[in-house]
Amino acid sequence: MKTWKYSTFTGKLEDALVRDDDAPEPSKTSLGRNQIIVEVITAGLNPVDYKLPEAGWIGRAMIKRPATPGLDYCGRITAKHPSNQSLEVGQVVFGGLQIAGQFGTTGQFVLASASECAPLPEGVDPDQAAAVGTAATTAYQSVVVAQVGAGSKVIINGGSGGVGTWAIQMAKLRGAAEVVTTCSGANAALCRQLGADEVIDYKETDLVRALTEKGQVFDVAIDNVGSAEFYNARAAFLKPGGWFVQVGTPPLTAGSVLTDLTRNFWPTFLNPGRRRYCFVQQNNSKEYLEQIGKWIAEGKIRPVIDEKFAWEDVPAALSKLRQGHAKGKILVQVSK
Repeated sequence: MKTWKYSTFTGKLEDALVRDDDAPEPSKTSLGRNQIIVEVITAGLNPVDYKLPEAGWIGRAMIKRPATPGLDYCGRITAKHPSNQSLEVGQVVFGGLQIAGQFGTTGQFVLASASECAPLPEGVDPDQAAAVGTAATTAYQSVVVAQVGAGSKVIINGGSGGVGTWAIQMAKLRGAAEVVTTCSGANAALCRQLGADEVIDYKETDLVRALTEKGQVFDVAIDNVGSAEFYNARAAFLKPGGWFVQVGTPPLTAGSVLTDLTRNFWPTFLNPGRRRYCFVQQNNSKEYLEQIGKWIAEGKIRPVIDEKFAWEDVPAALSKLRQGHAKGKILVQVSK
């Protein structure tokens, strides 16, 4: 099969990728009870696809190498364990891997879990489904955990990226009264189209000052950027008892991991105003995927796709993702 892979490297992941047109496929004879083999049609990229491999000893400990990047996919099942009665060979499914090891989604075939994918809904095409995966399930968790509902006022830091474009729509779908988000001026119109009531141009406005001037009016703050300044100022704009939801992170280091762990396990009663904190863990559960797929099929939410790259251009796709200016998701056409 064809794939892109990397081993030990320094620098940027895209510069270390090596194309292999004759790599071994996942073994059909050694499938576990919950495992399936999927031929990837379209892959969706996420910042973690390059952040984790580049995270020094943390990345080396978590990812066995040689490895192939990519977590999110839509593709066709080519093999399953005989005990699996819920899925069929030939069926098109979409989902996300827990971690990209030897068989990441920028390779032709992936070894996936049947509990982390869902059948492609009627009326939804593979590109739309490939844009779901990790970004949409993360956005879903961020609004559910923080109990966004009727009347909620929400601030989303980073509204035009992969997670943010989903989070705006889901917050409004769940009844949020007001959604304020941040992005560059070039992406403001997109965020408004998705449902944002107010857009703050972070290039032209001091975000913390602007939010502080509003006062403690927000029920929920979702940080898709990983801004220490935004977190440290939360008491100025979050209501007492409000939720701060962490999605984005700075480059993964021992220090940043320790910071996230400390925030997550710090007792709520010691936080100013008993404001609550949650770091969203990756969870591409079948339940989440089915709900999101249903909403897409019903026209209640939609994926935002910035660009689809040819499989031969995976390094260029990762390079664009790294720049941080994509409007929504970056996809890769892996096969037909």
